[in-house]
Amino acid sequence: MDKIDRMRAFALVAKNASFTVAAQRMGRSARLVSKYVADLENALGVQLLNRTTRSVALTDAGATYLALCEPLLDGFDELEERVKNEQASLRGVIHISAPTGFGTLRLAPSLARFAAKHPNVELDLQFSDRRVSIVDEGIDLAIRIGPMRDSSLKMRQLGRMPLVVCASPAYLERAGTPAHPRTLATHECILDGNMTEPTVWRFRIEGQEEAVQVTGRFRMSAPAGSARIAAAGAAIARCPAYTVADALKSGKLVELFAEHRVSPYVVAALFPQNRHLTTRVRRLIDHLASDPTLCPDGA
Repeated sequence: MDKIDRMRAFALVAKNASFTVAAQRMGRSARLVSKYVADLENALGVQLLNRTTRSVALTDAGATYLALCEPLLDGFDELEERVKNEQASLRGVIHISAPTGFGTLRLAPSLARFAAKHPNVELDLQFSDRRVSIVDEGIDLAIRIGPMRDSSLKMRQLGRMPLVVCASPAYLERAGTPAHPRTLATHECILDGNMTEPTVWRFRIEGQEEAVQVTGRFRMSAPAGSARIAAAGAAIARCPAYTVADALKSGKLVELFAEHRVSPYVVAALFPQNRHLTTRVRRLIDHLASDPTLCPDGA
């Protein structure tokens, strides 16, 4: 039972000399208010109120306790009101982690629009291509793309991001255009160091997902870097669509096996299960989930 409720019940009974009035003020039953006061007296080991069928009066110990507990209750009420007001006006810091490329190209513009609407919110952005520990590093919100491995975190889907296999015209002219995903074994491919199986690329072939073994001299942990290496003609890359969208439009890269794309990766906001979400973080998640520019090429 909450000690604050016990103290508040006692104070209201003492000030109104009535269990019934105190119960009405608290929105509880008179029986429950009586139990709150009795539990408080038992916990303190002292009688705070003298009760008769017609009256309620403070004992000496009760008068002392009332004088000391009322400032505490007032301070608690002020604390709650201040926090509620701060949350309503959205103020404070939000610590955010995101992949470097996605954070720079897609997330940052969306965050700028959110910040313009909420001038009292501070955004601490940490862009990194390693998977940070949200709890250990004090992150309020992490944006991740791909399989969600950590079951200890809560997740809200923000969108979907296709994976695109692509190469430059120069590479295809030099090495030949692979006719089928299975022929990638004879080509130079860029391996993604963030994946649990970097040498396995998955495709949808004849209605089924199929794993294809690939090899290559390049191993990257940053998708944007893979896209640049591919555009330079060094190898074939498999990248999230946001990293290659401009290069595909300009012709610097050519998509391969579009008809064999697997299901898009999930773009998600992750946060600790045991941490109460502040209003500012919850509003930011809502903003990102409703922003059509965050994942415009998602399925």
